[in-house]
Amino acid sequence: MYQKFAMGLPLSRQENDWYRLGLVLSRSNMANWVIRCSQDWLEPIYWRIHEKLLECELLHMDETRIQCNKEDGKFPSSDSFMWVMRSAASEKLQAAFFYYSRSRSGDNAKKLLDGYKGCLITDAYAGYERVPDVKRALCWSHVRRYLIDSIPLDEKEKEIPGSKGAEGREYIDLLFKIENEVKDLPYEEKKQKRQDASRSILDAFWSWVEETSVMHTVNKKLTQALGYCQNQKKYLETFLEDGHIPLSNNYCEANIKPFATARRAWLFADTPRGAFANGVLYTLVESARANKLDVYEYLKYLLSEMPNNHHQEDPTVIDRLLPWSEELPEQCRLKTRQKKCLKQ
Repeated sequence: MYQKFAMGLPLSRQENDWYRLGLVLSRSNMANWVIRCSQDWLEPIYWRIHEKLLECELLHMDETRIQCNKEDGKFPSSDSFMWVMRSAASEKLQAAFFYYSRSRSGDNAKKLLDGYKGCLITDAYAGYERVPDVKRALCWSHVRRYLIDSIPLDEKEKEIPGSKGAEGREYIDLLFKIENEVKDLPYEEKKQKRQDASRSILDAFWSWVEETSVMHTVNKKLTQALGYCQNQKKYLETFLEDGHIPLSNNYCEANIKPFATARRAWLFADTPRGAFANGVLYTLVESARANKLDVYEYLKYLLSEMPNNHHQEDPTVIDRLLPWSEELPEQCRLKTRQKKCLKQ
């Protein structure tokens, strides 16, 4: 588990390495062990992390593709999805939650966020509109990427100066510059600074969008980027209302990156049970990292504690095993002081 989900080493390569060491251990055996451990011992912790995330005031959310070979009614090459929830940087509770589903339907977001009343930071995917009773905030990094994609390039793949996409990017860069300047301020002060400085930049940006939209252009990507801005203006301005709300969804995307990088090596999940177990393990691994735990020691501790702790009779036992619990033993925690000494 540690090698695959924390270090990105797929079971096929582990199988070869065990064979080199003289042990015939098939990847199917290892996959079955992961699934059984997930089902028997790790899922109670997994679902408790989900419950606690729904108590946060701000959540990030995103989704990414995963291939599942034996999903009923689907071709092996078709896309399924891994949904990712992440508590915002301003939250005391730091955790990530990965959930496998066979589709990208907004019903999945609605189900995962059932009962949530806080602020949701996402991209502009329409599926999130199905989630009721939440405040929506959209990601300015996405706007910036769309504008960058519209910038024409020369034969050396360098930007051609003077493009409208580059003009729009400059406005957004100013917004991020202000965010960098106010990042250490108390949240109320940050809100006020945004009202004073970011508001004027936004007004200038929306004027630029309006003026540029009426110009004739054959640049389809620029037209799409401008349309995106106009359609999502309401949610793109939500960050002005609260100093806790971040300007982008990058915090969540950073948690997806280890999954996406490792996916290039293991390529697919064979069964829905295996895909769901992937979500369980990535939840535990990324939540452990978010709380500065030693991932290997944490997984080992869970597998030694869960079989005999009678959590079915006393569910409160689970809370003592969560990644942010102060009751975790010292061996589960990264010894950062020692590591800093080694760097010196």
